[in-house]
Amino acid sequence: MIFIKNAAQLDRMRAAGQLLYEIMQKLREVIRPGETTAAIDAYAEELIRRAGAVPSFLDYRGYPASICASVDDEVVHGIPSVRQVLRSGSILSVDCGLVLDGWQADSAFTMGIGIISPELERLIRVTEQCFFEGARQAVSGNRISDIGHAVQTLAESQGYGVVRDLTGHGIGRNMHEDPSVPNFGEPGRGARLRAGMTPAIEPMISLGSWQVKEMDDGWTIKTLDGSSCAHYEHTIAVREDGPPEVLTLPGYTWA
Repeated sequence: MIFIKNAAQLDRMRAAGQLLYEIMQKLREVIRPGETTAAIDAYAEELIRRAGAVPSFLDYRGYPASICASVDDEVVHGIPSVRQVLRSGSILSVDCGLVLDGWQADSAFTMGIGIISPELERLIRVTEQCFFEGARQAVSGNRISDIGHAVQTLAESQGYGVVRDLTGHGIGRNMHEDPSVPNFGEPGRGARLRAGMTPAIEPMISLGSWQVKEMDDGWTIKTLDGSSCAHYEHTIAVREDGPPEVLTLPGYTWA
């Protein structure tokens, strides 16, 4: 079932999105060579709880941390660890969610650790562009698949693989709500977008194949061919007219 949010509910989600944006900016500041992903996770939980919110991911279906920290060929759901020491030249994807006053926000970014190759810099940049190309299609009256078609078209035009086994999702009082938001497919299919819908759009783009595998921990997803992967996500709100509001990127205006 797809939940349409009213103005008051969108205000709550806007507040959650603002808080998550501020926390993600602070996490960017502590990501450096020599840091462990466990330390970044502990800092994220501290920031969330200090603000009066609750980590969405912690204990969700048994997940043991407040963030997902995925390095290099890890696509998503990497479990933070004291043994995972960040090294210059790698890339790290951080996915984080929180609940504020009963309403969820979800966001992710990928960034380089120290100095990274131009190839990885380009992957991160194109993955972010894929989000905005997809989100631009989240217009009232369009279809869900229009989002994924735009993501796939851009990514594949740049020679990248679009992960297909994982999707974006609706979000609101629950972290995962209908509808699923694939990052690929033909346009004009799926649920019709309506004002008040709040999907989380999250392209996962690899340097190589789109195929993935799950690791023995039951959470971490890696690219099947070992290629590096980037991830970029925001929670958005479909509006009556024009492109959506990006709830976890407050102040963003569409060109």
